[in-house]
Amino acid sequence: MGFGEEFTEGRDEMGWLRHIYDSCRSRWDDQGVAIPEFDRFWAGGLHDLEAEAKTTVMLERFRADPDAHPVRTPSGRIEIVSETIEGFGLDFTPHPVWREPVEWLGAEAAGEHPLHLLTDQPGRKLHSQLDSSPHSAAGKVAGREPIYMNPADATARGIRAGDVVEVFNDRGRCLAGAVLTDKMMPGVVRISTGAWYDPQADGLEKHGNPNVLTLDIGASDLSQGCAAQTCLVQVGLPRGPVPEVTAFDPPVLI
Repeated sequence: MGFGEEFTEGRDEMGWLRHIYDSCRSRWDDQGVAIPEFDRFWAGGLHDLEAEAKTTVMLERFRADPDAHPVRTPSGRIEIVSETIEGFGLDFTPHPVWREPVEWLGAEAAGEHPLHLLTDQPGRKLHSQLDSSPHSAAGKVAGREPIYMNPADATARGIRAGDVVEVFNDRGRCLAGAVLTDKMMPGVVRISTGAWYDPQADGLEKHGNPNVLTLDIGASDLSQGCAAQTCLVQVGLPRGPVPEVTAFDPPVLI
């Protein structure tokens, strides 16, 4: 495409290996660890760093000499309150405080949606990557992402292990496969993230993607990160026929 020189930055494969190694060697040198030059390493094929292994002490150099090794704050010290953040004028405290979650089983649990949904990272894929793989499929229940729940919560709802269940709140609803376990607290359920989104025309998500249930808000005005683990739902048996999962069907080519 005419940009070969810009893309390679003038380095061939061995040139890039040498460049990456030298960058790593420079970082090690900053930590007081000497590793051999590239040619000697390449000839030997291995450099054992076991002798350099030691316990990491957080802010060790700062603790030993704060003036010589300041931290990266305006004052160079550990700041409990940040004047920089305070100056942003956001609805946000400049220091850590307890803020009641938007939804939780706290002092005022919601009656219609009495289960607290946790959404963790999946064990059989990386986020949603490789969800169509046999390894990911082997961990599904009835072809859907599992929902882990306490047996007492399941019994109260007429749910048995392996059932397809509907998980819902005022934001959306999805189908998942029930897994009963005493490791879940009563009142708490868990669905891992990453099931490929598979909606029906009526809005029912068929594959167990919890994104249809969770809040679409930032964690704060400052971070705008995801507001995870603050979601209330109800779980029950499906209200109609259980549809097939079509998330992995290829698109129709016209």
